[in-house]
Amino acid sequence: MIPPAHPDVAVIVPTLRRPDSLERALRSLMAQTGVADRLREIVVADNDPEGSARGLVEGLATESPVPVLWRHAAVPGVATARNTGLAATTAPLIAFLDDDEAAAPDWLAHLISAHETLGADVTFSPIRGVTPEATGWARPYLDRFFGREGPAEDQLIDEPYGCGASLMTRATALPGPAPFDVSADQTGGEDDALFTAVRARGGRFGWAANAWVDEFAPPHRATLGYALRRAFAYGQGPSQEAARERRPLALIKWMAVGAVQTAVFGLKAAALTVLARPSRAEALDRAARGLGKVLWMPGLEPRFYGQAEIDRLARVAGR
Repeated sequence: MIPPAHPDVAVIVPTLRRPDSLERALRSLMAQTGVADRLREIVVADNDPEGSARGLVEGLATESPVPVLWRHAAVPGVATARNTGLAATTAPLIAFLDDDEAAAPDWLAHLISAHETLGADVTFSPIRGVTPEATGWARPYLDRFFGREGPAEDQLIDEPYGCGASLMTRATALPGPAPFDVSADQTGGEDDALFTAVRARGGRFGWAANAWVDEFAPPHRATLGYALRRAFAYGQGPSQEAARERRPLALIKWMAVGAVQTAVFGLKAAALTVLARPSRAEALDRAARGLGKVLWMPGLEPRFYGQAEIDRLARVAGR
């Protein structure tokens, strides 16, 4: 494929009060190789109402080979941050990198190559989860939990992953001025709704096997309790989608699947706990996902983003 005459890719980095990890993410993007003719700009969507990332972003912008833009997403929420980043650029190809991730120098080059070769609307890249050394017995599970595994080669895939470490064709995957549903601002899941719509329009999902990203889980997230809350939320997805689309038979099916999953893996987790086996973490994960399918109802969604994260940071600062 002949490359475009002008840079056509923007990378959006949503952030909320994580200056050290944000700097790591931005420096990894500033060091990208093989994309000088493609990377148009990096957009930081600062989701802190106080705009705390502005000074860091504007300082790093003076060192960057491409423009680095700061935009204020003053209303706390993950979907709002993504929409704010999108509004700051007209690039036809949009990549997302989370502020706790760091991209390998050839990440974007591999991602663009796979995306265009496969003719995908959304392409995902593999992620290595990195948790602190003091995490304890559950560290192998947590490294996998915060990571992302996929095929060994570039190919089209049937099921999408999360929005972080991805590349999307704006016209087909991100239509309209605000494609992310702000009702998911506090709970997450904005990407699930987006990708459901992409699939309904006949969109295609791709996998870029060599486009590596590291995700660094901070200590407060690198715990079994946090991972199981996230697993519960992930489990809610299929049931919530069926309820949203008013498909009662599908909802009943997913709730039944979840009940069986909860019982089977709950018993397995209990037995492995008695035996003190580290593999009990995986069993607890599967049980939590099953329970999420059963308890999918509005009001039961765990809150991980936006105001919930700001409140957590305020509690930590007050100690």
